[in-house]
Amino acid sequence: SSEPRRDWPTPSPALWEVTGIDGQHGWLFGTIHALPNGVEWRTPVLKQALADSSVLVVEIADLAEGDGGLFEKVAHTPGQMPLSQRVEPDERRALTVLLKRAGKRDGDFADTESWAAALILSSAIRSADPANGVDRALMENAERVEGLESFAAQYALFDTLAPADQSDLLAAVAADAAGGDSSGPTEAWLTGDMNALEAAISGGILDYPNLREVLVIGRNQEWAGKVTAMMASEQPFVAVGAGHMIGRSGLPALLAKRGYEVRRIQ
Repeated sequence: SSEPRRDWPTPSPALWEVTGIDGQHGWLFGTIHALPNGVEWRTPVLKQALADSSVLVVEIADLAEGDGGLFEKVAHTPGQMPLSQRVEPDERRALTVLLKRAGKRDGDFADTESWAAALILSSAIRSADPANGVDRALMENAERVEGLESFAAQYALFDTLAPADQSDLLAAVAADAAGGDSSGPTEAWLTGDMNALEAAISGGILDYPNLREVLVIGRNQEWAGKVTAMMASEQPFVAVGAGHMIGRSGLPALLAKRGYEVRRIQ
């Protein structure tokens, strides 16, 4: 990208070590799905944890599945309203700006469901490169990778949202885009400042209780169950979006609640 090079702070992204009373052992690492070029984030502590683990666990292991036309299968229903009519009047301005930035028109989504339009627009304006995503980089170097969910399951979560919640998702993506500077979350993530990270990502979908329940809290609970089941026979290094590590419903808190010792080591 043509963004000017900048000096990023010394990396120390948040990493937790998880131990169970029967010797179970694993790690939790919050990732960021896209990064500007030239950001160094690997640390000796992180490399050691990866070396000690037996399997890398990510949100979705089979990234190729996403290119298989799966999205197209579930994203469309004919006869949708123009996009701007699907959000509240006071949310339309932000959506219009987002459409313009993405190089799209209001009528381009006549047969696209609102949740799918939200995902399309969100990825169209990303300034950081998903190819620089931390999860992707970890996967490239891992001998074994397991996924916590599939694209099919993820799309189904969005696809079954009530129409009002889908409209909220659209509004949330537009509001998020209007928020401007993306280096805030990146810097908070890179320095492991969870409070700053929480503040930086607290807008968007987290402002809508139903979306938060389905897309964050519900998934965290399901993942916590899968991770603890895995720890019976594996030493998993769990690398999922940093937003899933935050607060009382985050993975560190959920595993601690299940009786594991969860200790932040970076």
